[in-house]
Amino acid sequence: MSRRRSLEHHRRSLAEIRDIMNSMKTLAYMETRKLGRFLSAQQAVLQNMEDVAADFLSFHPDMMSEPGQAPSVLLLIGSERGFCGDFNRALLRHVDAARQTHRAPAPLVIAVGRKLHTLLEGDARVVAWIGGAGVVEEVPAVLNQLADEIVSLQSKHGAIEVFAVHHGNEDGVMTQRLVPPFEGLAAEPARHSHPPMLNTSPVAFFTDLTDQYLFAALHAMLYTSLMMENHDRVTHLSGAVRHLDEQSEDLARQYNAMRQEEIIEEIEVMLLSAASLDDNPDQQENVGPPY
Repeated sequence: MSRRRSLEHHRRSLAEIRDIMNSMKTLAYMETRKLGRFLSAQQAVLQNMEDVAADFLSFHPDMMSEPGQAPSVLLLIGSERGFCGDFNRALLRHVDAARQTHRAPAPLVIAVGRKLHTLLEGDARVVAWIGGAGVVEEVPAVLNQLADEIVSLQSKHGAIEVFAVHHGNEDGVMTQRLVPPFEGLAAEPARHSHPPMLNTSPVAFFTDLTDQYLFAALHAMLYTSLMMENHDRVTHLSGAVRHLDEQSEDLARQYNAMRQEEIIEEIEVMLLSAASLDDNPDQQENVGPPY
């Protein structure tokens, strides 16, 4: 009996864990739907900015800085929460593979996401730790911290190159250049015969456009990374829920088998008792109150 009760208690515990994980999976799925709407709008903004920059740079190619020996900064966008498989380890594998390919000096690292922090603990390359976004509403706060860290590094090191390493929509982990932006656009042929008419100087216009593009690109990267994180979480939790369902079914079979054995044992005891009474009729006569 105690073994059967232990099995039933275990099965109920698994059912509670399963309900919690299934709720987490549902919330993650809802977050991916919400982020999909944000991303489509953000990608349209980025595309418009890149079109403007291409038109501008086709007539002012001198605005693009020449590649130099500026320090490199890697912005690693990891996860704030768990249950998303090897989401964070994939970022580190991508960085290690890139370093072995290009043999570049070790870059400075800005790590985003507390689950990524645990993997980079003690890494001398990390110059800033930033908490990640758990939901889409937390993205602006993370973005402001990122912008402050980039500005701080620029004040310490002068000109820097910033590359973001993050999970893309369907391409896995990708590296995207953030600072300086618009790489390769200056080489594109002009699409118009006359330069754009500006209400300010070309330098001021390009500076403002660069700042706005940086914020828009960071928004898109954080949204994309968060969506892929939740997508991986849905996949990971779906597998966990299936595994718990299988365990629960196995425990239910064991419970039913034990209960069946107990019922059989009870029937056997009853039959043995009845047979004992049949073998002892005198005992049957003495059963019941005397009259």
